[in-house]
Amino acid sequence: MQNFINKHFFELFLITWIFGTIFYVKLKLDFIDELCAVLLVAMYAFYLSRTEWRINKVFVYTLLVFLFYLGYSFYIKSNTPKSMVMDFIIQLKPYLAFFCVYQLSPTFTKVQKKLLKDTACLLWVVLCVIGFPSLFIQDMLVYAIGHQAVFAGAVIATSLIYLYCSDYTLKDKVVFILMLSLGFLSGRSKFYGFWACSVILVFYFSSPEKLKLNMKNMIIFICTLVLVLVVAWQKIDVYFVQGITGEEEKDEMARLALYATSISIFEDYMPFGSGLASFATHASSVDYSPIYSEYSIDGIWGLSKSYNKFITDTFYPSLAQFGVVGVFLYVLFWIYILRKAFRYFQKKNSTRLVVMSLLIIGFLAIENVADATLTSSRGLFMMMFLGLIMSEDKNTSVEGPNDPAKVPIN
Repeated sequence: MQNFINKHFFELFLITWIFGTIFYVKLKLDFIDELCAVLLVAMYAFYLSRTEWRINKVFVYTLLVFLFYLGYSFYIKSNTPKSMVMDFIIQLKPYLAFFCVYQLSPTFTKVQKKLLKDTACLLWVVLCVIGFPSLFIQDMLVYAIGHQAVFAGAVIATSLIYLYCSDYTLKDKVVFILMLSLGFLSGRSKFYGFWACSVILVFYFSSPEKLKLNMKNMIIFICTLVLVLVVAWQKIDVYFVQGITGEEEKDEMARLALYATSISIFEDYMPFGSGLASFATHASSVDYSPIYSEYSIDGIWGLSKSYNKFITDTFYPSLAQFGVVGVFLYVLFWIYILRKAFRYFQKKNSTRLVVMSLLIIGFLAIENVADATLTSSRGLFMMMFLGLIMSEDKNTSVEGPNDPAKVPIN
């Protein structure tokens, strides 16, 4: 069974990476994340049917939380039943991806890792061919790959896979940063922030003694945060500072309107939020949510019923659907991930998996400021990738003769 899982998960991982983070816009593969999610869940269901029934308790809690919010949304009638169910599936999808992979515990052979590494190098060359002409041809990235953000995401995913499949030597880290630097051609301030995080994490925290809680590392962490804020200040200034000081009119930018309105929704819909399919999600635009007219933002360009392209252009405001309780649970999930990563570090005194986990978490945290990355195909892939890393943590942490596939997962 485990050999079957390892083989077919590798194939699914490869497909999700190539068609879910690189070519999905240009090939119009809007369905790719749903398709890959269905295949992953089917693989997990097959695994459960053939093995001892073991389910991660946090996975169960997560399912119960989302079922509660689905019931709550029906109770307050936040939108049509079809839209609420649609949003339920979309919001749950990244967590399904993580927990399914974590439970399946796939491992890649040396041959598979070499194939992934070689493919990463090949695709990086393709991205170079796409990227460098953009220095001379306006909108080259839009024509070739769909959007500058897609190009940056493709470079990040490809570089991370190279690092994961490498021996994590100094040479491998240097090559990773060089590969990652191609993303500067995207001109995205979010990428600049991620690049700065990557350099600090990969080089400074390369040894176990530097990954411990002390005053020096706290100073390094604060300096890193300041560096990220500096390189991404343009976006932060637009979304937060100008909005708070009133220097930017609400109708001049859809994202700013979503952020500003989400604060009011948090206050007015205490403590569980406005419900599924009500705000800043795709489902809230399929059957246009009454929230937009309630808060007088339905006339803003990109948020109107007739033109709603920018309703899903950011992630964090959508947490208003879940209220302050939902935000607390969202933060709690990421604390759970970090605790698992550092628990492995304490057992094995190795920084590799911790740094890889922090890189993915950092990517999602930064991207979600100005994109609904977590619920997109890129988010699905990154959550699968995180599940893979965490399962490697779990497998190498299991001591003794027990079969990792049969060990209860806490």
